[in-house]
This record gives sequence, structure tokens and C-alpha cells, in this order.
Amino acid sequence: MSATADNQAHLALTVLVNGEVHIEYHRGRPLAEGQRACLERMDERMSGGVQLGDQWVAQPDSLQRAQFVAIQVIEALRSDNEALIAAGCAYLASRLPELTQIKASLVDGAFSAELVFNQPFVHEVAVDFSPRRLS
Repeated sequence: MSATADNQAHLALTVLVNGEVHIEYHRGRPLAEGQRACLERMDERMSGGVQLGDQWVAQPDSLQRAQFVAIQVIEALRSDNEALIAAGCAYLASRLPELTQIKASLVDGAFSAELVFNQPFVHEVAVDFSPRRLS
């Protein structure tokens, strides 16, 4: 991978569901003032606590906030809520620059999500070849 391609990979936040890429959010684009204000409001609301699974977290740290927002992004994908997807990805990309992937697994209507740091997503390429016979 070239230095430019490597840099571009680190700029991307990739959301995968069951191994399939659903979103590639690129950090290189600056946020408008209104978008930055929206992210600040998200932080303010989360300061009052967040629900993570069956646990209420009264004072979430940055990782717990990221987990909460990642869950919201996956839920938004399931309901095709593009505004929430965009806001959630912008929040995660701006607040956690080392976050490179969200890997979600959907099974029977339930899901789990894993946050992956400093490991950019690499598109796999299948190569079909026939082995040569050795003489």
C-alpha cells in the first residue's frame, strides 16, 4: 500500500455488518458549524448518562459514549435513518480518530458490535488461479 493509500485508509471509519461494508465515512471532510454544534449537543445529552445493554452508565467515559453511539449507528442502519447514521459516524470519527472500524453481527434480530482501533479495513480481493504442475 502506498503512503497516500495508507493515509486514506486511516482517514476512513468503516461500518461492517455481518462482514459486509455498509458505510465508509471519510474523516478528511471538514464539518460545518451546524454539524459541530450537533455533536456538542450529543455530548451534552450523553453527559446525563447512557444505556449500554442492560446497564445504565451515569457518567460515561469517551469509550462508553463511543459504544453507545456505535449502537445507535447500527440501529439507524436497520431503520434506514440516514441523518442518525451521518451524525453518529461524524461523532465517532471526530471524537475517536484512532477508531477505524465498527464490526456488527446481526443474528435473529439481535446484534453485537465491536469497536476496532488502529486497524483500517482492507478490501479483500479473491484471486482465482490454477496451480502449475511441478515436473
